[in-house]
Amino acid sequence: MACFNTHQVYAWNPNFDRNNFVRWVKKGLLVRLRQGYYAVPEYENKPDFTLFFANRICRPSYISLHTALAFYGIIPEAVVQITSVTSLKTASFQNEFGEYDYKSIREELMFGYDFKTIANGQSIKLARPEQALLDLLYLYPFYNSEKEMEELRLDEDFLQDELNLQRLENYLSGFKNKALKKRVRLLKSSYSL
Repeated sequence: MACFNTHQVYAWNPNFDRNNFVRWVKKGLLVRLRQGYYAVPEYENKPDFTLFFANRICRPSYISLHTALAFYGIIPEAVVQITSVTSLKTASFQNEFGEYDYKSIREELMFGYDFKTIANGQSIKLARPEQALLDLLYLYPFYNSEKEMEELRLDEDFLQDELNLQRLENYLSGFKNKALKKRVRLLKSSYSL
């Protein structure tokens, strides 16, 4: 297993000595991802496992916002933090694999993601481009002017050729949010969609 938690270990061995975790982390045999979650150090060099861990250390969640937009090449910047949305409280974690940031949304708004297969046959929950844009505009309401929209520097070729406008509208109706509808109209007019 690339990632596991203490509950899984105690299910396997109820008498397991929890001090082993501390000793094994100090020896470099395990990496502490967050309280109660661990990984084996060999996954540091495997592509996409930083994303895999993002789904595991905070559940339910899916990768979205800037990380998903960068994954699809919609924004030009390299993303340092792994950004996700969750129905739990907003949280951040930092470990040897990276920085993980979780933004809270209502559970009924957690849709619009796919399961993408990565190395070792594992899969990650990743927002579709349309959902990642909506999550961004929903959670960051300061994108409310043409200037702010342009400063996102979204890839116009992607928006024109690959963004599914019907899916965007379908997902938007699920949010039931007038302010978000207004920001999406502004996005469309700013990028001539």
